[in-house]
Amino acid sequence: MRIFSPLYQRAMVWSRHRRAPWYLGAMSFAESSFFPIPPDVMLAPMSLANPSRAWRLALLTTLASVAGGLFGYAIGYFAFDAIEPWLRETKYWASYQLAVEWFGEWGFWAIFVAGFSPIPYKVFTIAAGALSMALLPFALASLIGRGARFFLVAGLMAWGGARMEATLHRYIDRLGWATVALVAIGAAIYQWRGAL
Repeated sequence: MRIFSPLYQRAMVWSRHRRAPWYLGAMSFAESSFFPIPPDVMLAPMSLANPSRAWRLALLTTLASVAGGLFGYAIGYFAFDAIEPWLRETKYWASYQLAVEWFGEWGFWAIFVAGFSPIPYKVFTIAAGALSMALLPFALASLIGRGARFFLVAGLMAWGGARMEATLHRYIDRLGWATVALVAIGAAIYQWRGAL
């Protein structure tokens, strides 16, 4: 069943839209403080569709993400007491507690590692504010960690270019179903371990 290829084609069309960089910047900002979808889902196809603009797109994503991270920091610093009851009831609470633990153990490096960890970056930005981490090291670690991630994604896509776009289009349905299967297996293992 070919569900993923039409979505892939649509994503490639959107990534070539003249306003796509604005959407990418907005998504990058929002994801660092409250939005659940990472900007990689836009950055990758945009870099693939426009390899000559990949580095500019990575820079835009990085700067918008760091700005959003500063907003997340402000949420944690000024409004943590107001959002804590809500946060405790969400799936993010365990991640928040882990982020706090990482800050206690690694400090500055926790933000750097957050750029590549499976824990949502917004959790780290809010935790950094709630723990009153020094703002300059926070911003610097965010710039380095997020920048490394986004330049890596953009670089790999630009390197693959049209050849990778054609290959992905050919195999996107298989890759999509394989991802769904892995998520289902992971969820089953998680539930099975929780039942023990």
